[in-house]
Amino acid sequence: MQHPPVEPTGSAFSFDDLRRYPDVEAANLFASDAADRLILDTAAPALAASAPGETIVIGDHYGALTLGAAALHGVRGLRVHQDPLAGERALANNASGRGLGDAYVSLGLDAELLDGARVVLLRLPRSLDALDEIAEAIARFAAADVAIYAGGMVKHLTIAMNDVLGRHFGEVRASLARQKARVLTVSSAGRVALSSWPRREFHADLDLWVCAHGAAFAGTRIDIGTRLLLEVLGQARPDAASAIDLGCGTGVIAAALAKARPEITVLATDQSAGAAASAHATMTANGLADRVTVVRDDALSARPDASAELILLNPPFHIGAAVHAGAALKLFEDAARVLEPGGELWTVWNSHLAYKAALSRLIGPTRQVTRNAKFTVTASTRR
Repeated sequence: MQHPPVEPTGSAFSFDDLRRYPDVEAANLFASDAADRLILDTAAPALAASAPGETIVIGDHYGALTLGAAALHGVRGLRVHQDPLAGERALANNASGRGLGDAYVSLGLDAELLDGARVVLLRLPRSLDALDEIAEAIARFAAADVAIYAGGMVKHLTIAMNDVLGRHFGEVRASLARQKARVLTVSSAGRVALSSWPRREFHADLDLWVCAHGAAFAGTRIDIGTRLLLEVLGQARPDAASAIDLGCGTGVIAAALAKARPEITVLATDQSAGAAASAHATMTANGLADRVTVVRDDALSARPDASAELILLNPPFHIGAAVHAGAALKLFEDAARVLEPGGELWTVWNSHLAYKAALSRLIGPTRQVTRNAKFTVTASTRR
C-alpha cells in the first residue's frame, strides 16, 4: 500500500554540517560520506512509500542516514540502532541542532527495533560476525516484505558480505558504484527460529568462558595483547579494593581479575552496545555477575573525578576504518581525570605506537612492565 510522504523539513539540510562530537574530531575524520548519500538515494522510493514507524536505521555513524531520511525524505517514527554510544550521542546532538530530536528513537538490536519494519537503512559493518547478527535479527523480527539498503565505501566491502546476507535473505543485488560507494539491496527474508548470538567458547588455560555478540572485538577469542596483560595482572595494585576495565570488550580482563581476587569489586565499561552485552554474558557464564558491574559508557563519562584506584586498558588503535591515535588518547585523558592521586593505569598497546610519552604526559610517571615482539604493558601512576 502506498502511503503519502510526510512533507520534508526543507532543503537547508547539509551532510557537510554534521559533527562527530563527542567522538574524536580531526581534519581527516568525517561525519558522513558518499555511502550515506547513496543509501538514501537508492532507498528514496521505498522511503516515500513507507508509513511512520516502518523505517529502521542500523549502524548510522553520526546521524547522516537518520537525519537525511527525516530532513530530505520526510520520514518520521524512525527507529535507530547504533552500536557505539559516541555515535548515538553525536546523532542526538546533530538532531537537536536541526529540530529533529523527535524524528527518531534509539533502541537495542532486538524485536522492539525491528518489529513491523519494512525499510532498513544499514551501514555495513566491517565485521562479518556483526553483519551476521544484524541480518539474523532483521530476518527474525522484521516484516516478511522488508527491503534492506545496505551500503558502504567500496574499499571496505567484500564478497563475503553478500554471502552472509544470502544466508538470511533470498535476494542480494549490488548497485553500480558511485563516488567509490556501493549499495546492496536485500529482500525476501528467511526465518530463523532461535538466535545464535551471543556465541561462547571455553578457554581451559584461563578456566574462563568468553561470550561474544557479533560487534565485539575478537569475538570469543582472546587477543594476544590481552593475554600479555593477563600474564602480569597479579602485579597491578595488589591492595586495590576496586578496579575498572576500561574498553572492556567481551569482559576478559574484568572476569580474570575478579576470579583471581575474590575480594575486589570490578566495573567493566565499553561504549559498544555489543561489547557491553557480551561482557554481561561473560560474567554470567563465569558466575561473576554479582561482583562485576557492566555498563555502556563513552569512555568514563559517568564516573566522578579522582575516584578510581586501578584502571586496566587495552585501547583500540582504529577509529572506524582509520588508524588514528585519537581513540586511545581520549581514553588516556579520561583515565587521568578519574584516577585518584597515586592510582594506576595499566595499559597494553602495540609497541610501534609508542604511547609511553603520551601516558607520562597525561597520567604521570610510566614504567614498562613487560614486552613481547608486538605489545608493551606499562603502568602509569597518577600524579
